[in-house]
Amino acid sequence: MNNKHSIIKIAKETIEAESQAILNLSNLVDSDFAEAVELIYHSKGRVIITGIGKSAIIASKIVASLNSTGTPAVFMHAADAIHGDLGLILKEDVVICISKSGNTPEIKVLVPLIKRVNNKMIAITGNKDSFLGQHADYILNAYVDKEVCPNNLAPTTSTTAQLVIGDALTVCLLELRGFTSNDFAKFHPGGALGKKLYLRVQDISSVNKKPKVEASTNIKDVIIEITEKMLGVTAVVENDKIIGIITDGDLRRMLTKANNFDTLTARDIMGTNPKRIDASAMAIDALELMEANEISQILVEDNGNYAGVVHLHDLIKEGII
Repeated sequence: MNNKHSIIKIAKETIEAESQAILNLSNLVDSDFAEAVELIYHSKGRVIITGIGKSAIIASKIVASLNSTGTPAVFMHAADAIHGDLGLILKEDVVICISKSGNTPEIKVLVPLIKRVNNKMIAITGNKDSFLGQHADYILNAYVDKEVCPNNLAPTTSTTAQLVIGDALTVCLLELRGFTSNDFAKFHPGGALGKKLYLRVQDISSVNKKPKVEASTNIKDVIIEITEKMLGVTAVVENDKIIGIITDGDLRRMLTKANNFDTLTARDIMGTNPKRIDASAMAIDALELMEANEISQILVEDNGNYAGVVHLHDLIKEGII
């Protein structure tokens, strides 16, 4: 294989084969799945998820997904569990054990130890008749016909199936909990995703300078105000109410049209219908308003009074874009 066409062909075949295997999982969802979800939902403990090899990596991802959507979860490596980490499991915890074959040596050692302390155990496995399947209280069937690996050896399709089962479990639980975007923001305060969910316009505009002039302000002072406040814009206000806006673009257009600037005032060049947004609005709403109107700044109001400016660069700096 040494050409682009062969590479593209193999990539497409891989994606199509895995997608078919994943689609088939929907036929395997049964009452065990529903009862397992309800068990976790009503549990007063945590979800302990364990596995070995590639299944352990999938377990870690499912743990992260559950934790971020309101279901406390802990990862426990199956090999470490039989060498001391079994103490992670508390009385009311629910254990999820992930294994494609359900018959690995570590699983055969670990499962009886879990059952001995009477914790409920959920299996995510592709072999319902395996050792794990026979001893689990509930089985989430992750069966795949074969790995997409041409040798049918490297965990590929099977780990994708495990991941999808974990996602289905996560989504069912967050729906049962009525988990909202506001809840999500509490668990994701950092990064762009969190900021989209909780950052408000006032959080940005309050740290910016607040350029403003009156309608009678002469052009020289308007230019000074825009330059000093470094936002490329100034509001034109009257009794703290916004009556207009002047941007860098307005100043450039003025230079191409006027011959005498001495008598010009803000009123002569201001836009009279500026886009504005309430200080309590979400920052992501400000971005959408800018994109819809192809502008770089929006004036901010608080209870109808001028409260500042939010600039596109502020949103970029905060990682909103």
